[in-house]
Amino acid sequence: VLFTMADVTKHSVHTLVFRSLKRTHDMFLTEEGALPQEDAAAKKMRECCKMEEYAQVKDMPQLTKAADVSEGKGVDVSTGAKASSGLHPGAEQLTAQSQALAIPNGAAAAAPARNALVSSGTTGGERGALVPRKPLTLPKPKWHPPWKLMRVISGHLGWVRCIAFDPSNQWFVTGSSDRMIKIWDLATGKLRLSLTGHISAIRGLAVSARQPYLFSCGEDKTVKCWDLEQNKVIRSYHGHLSAVYGISLHPTIDVLVTCGRDATGRVWDMRTKACIHTLTGHTDTVSSVICQAADPQVITASHDSTIRLWDLAAGKTRVTLTNHKKSVRAICVHPNEFSFASASPDNIKQWKFPDGNFLQNLTGHNAIVNTLSCNADGVLVSGADNGTMNLWDYRTGYNFQRMQAVAQPGSLDSETGIYASAFDLSGCRLLTCEADKTIKVYKEDDTATEETHPISWRPEILKRKRY
Repeated sequence: VLFTMADVTKHSVHTLVFRSLKRTHDMFLTEEGALPQEDAAAKKMRECCKMEEYAQVKDMPQLTKAADVSEGKGVDVSTGAKASSGLHPGAEQLTAQSQALAIPNGAAAAAPARNALVSSGTTGGERGALVPRKPLTLPKPKWHPPWKLMRVISGHLGWVRCIAFDPSNQWFVTGSSDRMIKIWDLATGKLRLSLTGHISAIRGLAVSARQPYLFSCGEDKTVKCWDLEQNKVIRSYHGHLSAVYGISLHPTIDVLVTCGRDATGRVWDMRTKACIHTLTGHTDTVSSVICQAADPQVITASHDSTIRLWDLAAGKTRVTLTNHKKSVRAICVHPNEFSFASASPDNIKQWKFPDGNFLQNLTGHNAIVNTLSCNADGVLVSGADNGTMNLWDYRTGYNFQRMQAVAQPGSLDSETGIYASAFDLSGCRLLTCEADKTIKVYKEDDTATEETHPISWRPEILKRKRY
């Protein structure tokens, strides 16, 4: 019989699909609940693997009161005493066996009963049980004495934007919006020297520990090298396309790294003035840069809310950290631990080198944080645009002191911003650079004790965020 196209009934795709589904269902309906035949070789291999995996706990312990279980009376497996129960005998036996997880002889049989998850009895032939995992608890913070204002140093005619210390810890240097670099005596706070040469605000300073050189950078797009034996500029490093906001010297090789508003970091050869690498990748102003001897040797923070760890040899990004939600304006490395902290208006975060693993959040400084500093004693200081300064225990993230900077007489109350901070090399003095044109020196309160200033620590309230 021949059929023409006119004889074939046309159906929609929807109808045809559901017809196919119905035919498939009818075909396999009889075998719907049947499992496929088990492969004996695969089953044996799986059992062998499981026996190796659970070799330590594969043997179930013998119940001490088998007769009591068979009579329908429960056994309290934690004490060996009888306990009445409404369960039938088989259910009680399964319950008792499921609670007692044994460990073979010699593995952990001597575990004390007070630490045991379930003790399987008191007789000599019985085996100890697994020790429970302790719940996660926050470590108790170390006590730090509070810090107090010791001295206020005036002399600049503009906002004080940056600070650096001499490797001998005898003097420090500050840079300001008045285009002046001033060198001060650390012990007395008296002015030793003023250097002029920049034509705009100075934003970064670094003192070399290897040569008698001072490096400065500013909003005039220049980076200058000063010879402190002659007190004059001996080199200039040209290449930045906009203001230079940060500078850092490598501790072991003659290299300096700068960063700025052109969204790049630049690696310079100190002697030849050549730009070795241009570190590109950030999409906004690079606000801060730090160098260290171990990899990653360069760390940059940017207003694009990212932090980048760089491979200095290749001049490429090694890791990009994107956890911050707002501009990252400051970073600092811990002097002893292999970790660093970064500051943003949303949070202060701590990270672990070399891969930038996230450690914890330090929450509570709700302001635009411009500067971070840390000393070897584990005191982390964050200073903000509104003049607030928080002091933290680095290890636990506990905020043990909050301070509000007071504007110098004659200044507006709005001029209390903290732009830079640094500990001296001993870690006993903290210096802050502020918008009221002063440098403030803080020290620990020698009269404070743990009794007069106790730690107000509430671990049930302090919850760590995971991101």
